[in-house]
Amino acid sequence: MEHQNRRSFIGHVALLTGALMIPNQLLLAVEKKNNYKVAVIDLMILKRQKISALPLAKEIGADGLEIDMGGLGDRVTFDNKLADPKIRQEYLDKAKELNLEICSLAMTGFYAQSFAKRPTYQKMIQDCLDTAKAMHIKVVFLPLGIQGDLVKNPELREPIVERLKVAGKMAAKAGITIGIESALDAKGELQLLKDIDCKHVKSYFNFSNAIKNGRDLHQELRILGRKNIVQIHATNEDGVWLQNDPKIDLNKVKETLDDMGWKGWLVVERSRDAKQPTNVKYNFSANTSYLKSVFQSEGPSLRGTKQSQ
Repeated sequence: MEHQNRRSFIGHVALLTGALMIPNQLLLAVEKKNNYKVAVIDLMILKRQKISALPLAKEIGADGLEIDMGGLGDRVTFDNKLADPKIRQEYLDKAKELNLEICSLAMTGFYAQSFAKRPTYQKMIQDCLDTAKAMHIKVVFLPLGIQGDLVKNPELREPIVERLKVAGKMAAKAGITIGIESALDAKGELQLLKDIDCKHVKSYFNFSNAIKNGRDLHQELRILGRKNIVQIHATNEDGVWLQNDPKIDLNKVKETLDDMGWKGWLVVERSRDAKQPTNVKYNFSANTSYLKSVFQSEGPSLRGTKQSQ
C-alpha cells in the first residue's frame, strides 16, 4: 500500500510539474517572438510633433512610434510642443488607447546643427531628457549629423567627447539612455563610446550607414556588440522597399542579432520607393510589414515578390 501511495504521489508531482512547464514554455515562446518590435518615426511619416502620428502609426501596422523633439534652427532649444503637460498627456492617453508604445524621443535637429558648437547644447539635452522622463520614455536619439561628422571633421572629436560626457551624466541622473549616431565605422564608434565612458550613452545603429559605406553590416553589428546598441534604424537609403533591396538580407541580419542575443526596437527610417517617396502608407506599411514578417515570425521569411513600385 505504501509503495502504491508513493508511486501515486510521484505521478501527481510529475503531472503537476508538466502542467507548470507548459505555460512557461508558452511564455518563453512569446518572449522570443517579442524580442523585436517595429516602430516608425513621426517626422518621416510627415507628422512631426502631431498627435495624428499615433493613429497613422497604428494604421501602418507599427508597434510603436519615435517622436521628434521639433525643429531647432537658431533657437535656444527645440520647438517642442511636448513641453506642455496637457499635450504630453494627450499623447500618452492616445498611445494607451491604441496600444502603441513610444519607443524613443529624437533630437533630429542635430542632423543639420552642430552638437559640438551650439552654446546651449546642455539646455537642449535637458529639455529632451525632461520630456522623455515625463512621458516614461527610456531612450533619446542624438545624431551627430553633418556638422559633427567625425570622419570629415576629426578635430571635433575632443569637444564632442567632452559634451557627450556631460550629456551622459545628465542622462544617468534621469535614468535615460542617449543613443548616438556617428559617421564612424563600428571600431571607431566603439572607441568613441569607450572614450565617453558612460553606460547611458550607446550606439543607435543605422543599417544604412554601414551599407552605403561598403562595410560588412554583420561584422559592424558584432564589433559594436549587444550591450552597446540601444536601438536600430532598420532601413537603407531610399530607392526601393526593404523586401526588394539587394543590398540587405534581413533574414541574415536577424540571424546575426539572434546570435548576439540583442533585442529591442527596429525603427523604420527610409527605404522608400523612389517612384512614390511621399506616399507614407504605401512605403511605411510595406517596410513595417516586411520587418515584422522577418523578425516576429518563427521561421525565415522569404523576400516578398517584386511588387510593382
